[in-house]
Amino acid sequence: MQHYYKTIIRTMASKKATLSSKLAKQVKPEKPTVKTGLWDIEELPSVAAARYFSPVQTRKQRQVNSLPESNLPAKKSRLAVISKTSKIQMGKATIIKCEVVPECDKVPEIKAESATTVKIEPDFPNINWLQHLENIRLMRSEKPAPVDTMGCHKCADANANEKTQRFHILVGLILSSQTKDETTFEAMNRLKAQTLTPARLKDLPVEELERLLHPVSFYKNKAKYLKQTSEILVDKYNEDIPNNIKELLKLPGVGPKMAHICMATAWQEITGIGVDTHVHRIANRLAWLKKPTKEPEQTRIQLESWLPRPLWAEVNHLLVGFGQTICTPVKPNCSECLNKDICPAALLPKKK
Repeated sequence: MQHYYKTIIRTMASKKATLSSKLAKQVKPEKPTVKTGLWDIEELPSVAAARYFSPVQTRKQRQVNSLPESNLPAKKSRLAVISKTSKIQMGKATIIKCEVVPECDKVPEIKAESATTVKIEPDFPNINWLQHLENIRLMRSEKPAPVDTMGCHKCADANANEKTQRFHILVGLILSSQTKDETTFEAMNRLKAQTLTPARLKDLPVEELERLLHPVSFYKNKAKYLKQTSEILVDKYNEDIPNNIKELLKLPGVGPKMAHICMATAWQEITGIGVDTHVHRIANRLAWLKKPTKEPEQTRIQLESWLPRPLWAEVNHLLVGFGQTICTPVKPNCSECLNKDICPAALLPKKK
């Protein structure tokens, strides 16, 4: 009887072992995968969700792990390295040539910011030039000059048409060369009394024209210039005057000073500074030039190289009137000049 129970127990135990082995075969526990090689700190299982890492997790770090994901940019993973090898046989030796190329993102192009425009002031010949100009404006406003009432811009007949007025301005400029404004103005009045037009001057005998021009300086030469100019205007410009500096300079008796002033007064276009004997003299006295000049054209070129263009329109009229009243060619009235303390010419020792 006892032997019978032992047999039953062994049978049940063997069935149980068989069932356990079958279950064990069906459910196999997953083995943890172990990564070989180097690990990045972010790849460690214990710190995958942590921002900071230490060998021993502290309470503070556990709290950090439980916080929501930070907005800080994640650390870039280590650059993958691609090895390219090639074998080179040299005798019995074999040399392995390796080329290591880092695989990384392209560096974004950085556009250079546009440079800030810096306005550089020109190299002024005289640092007091602007004070000179302001003082001359003040003196001109207080003391009228002949150019204000008898200049070329006042020689035109106000009742004539625009084309005829432009011709009057040109004639007045030709006559004004080395001639006082009073003399030029009187000669213009005599010409206008004879109906001053290009067609009329073309047909007028040269002897009669000379009589009307006298006592203008070089009146015989100027009479020839006017006759030749009138013929050109009738034949080529329909009795009008050229509207550009290049064509004006081709007319007989017209120089750079006359051409630039004509463009400003007749066509209201500033093409340059009209430099006559007054502007030439005063610019040298005030040291408005980098080096002294002997000719008005040299003075014009130097003035235009640094004087702001918005001032070109007024500089001729200002300096001409200033030269007629105060800064005269002979014995200038330095005692009345507001620039006497900052004028290089006034500070020079006077000749005995």
